[in-house]
Amino acid sequence: STDSMVLADFVRLPKNAAILDLGSGCGTLGLLLCAREGSCTVTGVELEERAHETALENIRRNDLGQRLHSICGDLRKIPAAPGSFRVCVSNPPYFSGGERHSRNPDARREDTCPPADLFAAASRALCFGGDFFLVHKPEKLAQLCCEGSAHGLEPKRLRLVRHRPGSPVSLILLSCRRGGKPGLQIEELTLYLEDGAPTEDCKRIY
Repeated sequence: STDSMVLADFVRLPKNAAILDLGSGCGTLGLLLCAREGSCTVTGVELEERAHETALENIRRNDLGQRLHSICGDLRKIPAAPGSFRVCVSNPPYFSGGERHSRNPDARREDTCPPADLFAAASRALCFGGDFFLVHKPEKLAQLCCEGSAHGLEPKRLRLVRHRPGSPVSLILLSCRRGGKPGLQIEELTLYLEDGAPTEDCKRIY
């Protein structure tokens, strides 16, 4: 999806980074990050068993068993020591209502992964100076920044994503640093030109 593609591009990866993917689904984000940086390792935590099984199949097909792992479980109960990860990423469900999907009723619903639980999990998992990167809807920005600060994760970078020049912001990408000092860098990304052709940034990302 667009969410995973733009988030993978937004993430800054140090060498040999241990990465935690909260709400990892079928492992798309982990696959993208492993392709970007050959020295990283990614551990995904996914609540929905069907998505977890698909992630295991994706790991097998891409021969990433030594670098990419999927755990079926609740992100509030991550089986790892606090501070074990240098980078945390998340493409969480962010719709609060509406009709449930017939095959996957919890998909894309925020009530299965509220921001407070998400930031608490990231804060526990990250080492001091570690970074949390996530994609979300623009109307949630104030809440995300407040939750970050409340959990010791200072907002550091914000990227506004638009489909076309001058169109409303459709997605936000936010990075927060555990123990970071105040100071927010704001960026913009436009995916398509007025005629529908992809921008150079869009071509690079895809």
